[in-house]
Amino acid sequence: MRGQQTHVQYNDINWSVLRKLVPYLLRYPRRLALSLALLIAAKIASVGLPFILKHIVDALDAGDAGLDEVLLVPLGLLVAYGLVRLANVLFAELRDTVFGRVTEHAMHDIALRVFKHLHALDLSFHLERKTGGLARDIERGTTGISFLLRFMVFNIVPTLIEIIMVIVILSGRYSVWFGVIVFAAIVLYIIWSVFATEIRTRYVREMNEADSSTNSRAIDSLLNYETVKYFGNEDYEARRYDVNLDEWEAARRKNRLSIFALNGGQAFVISVSMSAAMILAAYEVSRGAMTLGDFVLINAFMMQIFLPLNFLGFVYREMKGALANIEKMFSLLSITPNVKDTHSHTPLHVSEGTLQFKQVSFSYSPERPILKALNFDVAGGKKVALVGSSGSGKSTLAKLLFRFYDCDTGGIYIDGHNIQDVSLHSLRAQLGFVPQDAVLFNDTIEANIRYGKLDASEEDICAAIRHAKLEDFIHSLPEGRQTIVGERGLKLSGGEKQRIAIARTMLKNPPILIFDEATSSLDNDSEAHILQAIDTLSEGKTCLVIAHRLSTIKDADWILVLENGQLVEQGSHDALLEEGGRYATLWQYQHRTKDNTTPIR
Repeated sequence: MRGQQTHVQYNDINWSVLRKLVPYLLRYPRRLALSLALLIAAKIASVGLPFILKHIVDALDAGDAGLDEVLLVPLGLLVAYGLVRLANVLFAELRDTVFGRVTEHAMHDIALRVFKHLHALDLSFHLERKTGGLARDIERGTTGISFLLRFMVFNIVPTLIEIIMVIVILSGRYSVWFGVIVFAAIVLYIIWSVFATEIRTRYVREMNEADSSTNSRAIDSLLNYETVKYFGNEDYEARRYDVNLDEWEAARRKNRLSIFALNGGQAFVISVSMSAAMILAAYEVSRGAMTLGDFVLINAFMMQIFLPLNFLGFVYREMKGALANIEKMFSLLSITPNVKDTHSHTPLHVSEGTLQFKQVSFSYSPERPILKALNFDVAGGKKVALVGSSGSGKSTLAKLLFRFYDCDTGGIYIDGHNIQDVSLHSLRAQLGFVPQDAVLFNDTIEANIRYGKLDASEEDICAAIRHAKLEDFIHSLPEGRQTIVGERGLKLSGGEKQRIAIARTMLKNPPILIFDEATSSLDNDSEAHILQAIDTLSEGKTCLVIAHRLSTIKDADWILVLENGQLVEQGSHDALLEEGGRYATLWQYQHRTKDNTTPIR
């Protein structure tokens, strides 16, 4: 099916995601080098602290020393201990501060790339997407990047290095059994953490999916607030939301229990290892092989190892979830659009504005053909109307002209140029579109009009407002052009939104215009104003008008009648009425329905 996307399965974590992050880090080599230097300085200070503490305790324990030596030596060592601990903290903080800029730049670059890529994807992707879930996927992905870059790169690897240094020091300076205890504890800790985390990761995915589903359900319901109210389905929406919340709650409960099992096992390993090391150290002191200061040193090193080891477990657990979130965000970048723009495409320059549809066939899916070998021409500067029953392919032609989709066979030509051979940007710059349901940004009226031409002058904006018959309406508003229109323009009526859309297209001033049933949902008074604005906008331009109300296209230079994706009639309004075919039948039906005053039973 056209536009169907492949969804990535996250049964296994894709470690190649880490390689995708490396280029974003290497863009800032100086900051990386400085962060590494600060990291090394912090670790040197960290390893030196237990030795200073040992000498302090031994000095205080020296019972036969003189009073001055007992007071002065520990005092100097205590000052050194404080300075080294301060240096350790400052170096670590400076490292995080310096590397923080790298993290923020990387998040910025990746988020911008994803945003641009989403705008480059096909219309089919955006028709199938769930906006709330997509937004949460991107949010969790960027948060996961921050976690990985800040904690894994400068915490996991340094912690492992520190553990190795401590094992070497304890085994070489004291008994090899101290190294065996530390090594065994680390192996058991890692084995349990990996085993429990692999189980927990499944619950994290379930929780994220439930979270995205719940968020999508809520946003979809709120976006359709008026529809919910029209049909009185508040309880129905609440029940559906309640089901999503039940799934989310169950997933969080499983996740919480898995955290308890994981943390409990880690605490058991640490407690047993600490006890074993301290029992061995106490035994060595009792037989005179170690001093009391050595006992304190062993205790300090064990605490110093297991505190970051415990943090390492937390980092690993979160890293698994972060990698899954990042992979899901990067999977968006792996989606390739069916409609592609290459650098070899030349810019389109419209002179006459002629349109040609040659043998155009198109289907959204193989079993549902929409257009079938369609052929027709639109002369430059002429107004051509497309009419026909719903589903005949009228609106699809507009999407093909904008290259939201490409034809299955055949081609569309503007001034003799196949639109697939010109750049997308230049193609869409030559086209203007006024839809049936004008969608506006949740911004001011002026900002929505200026969107047609971002660098437009004040005179151009005023002219567009005047020609779109918006002056009286804007003057009636307390905030005038600075009035916020609401999400999707919901604070405005259909006619007001439509005139703003026309003003926006006027400001763009393209040579070719497409009107997709631009007045079908309006009352007679609004329709009259809109038709006047359309006539002003259409002067001297090639116009393709998709119409449901045939009365609005009587003055068209040429009328094309579509049925089931094929051209069945064409001609002027009067000629088609005289012909007595499909167009005449539609015309008579609409006027008979309009004039019929018999109540519908």
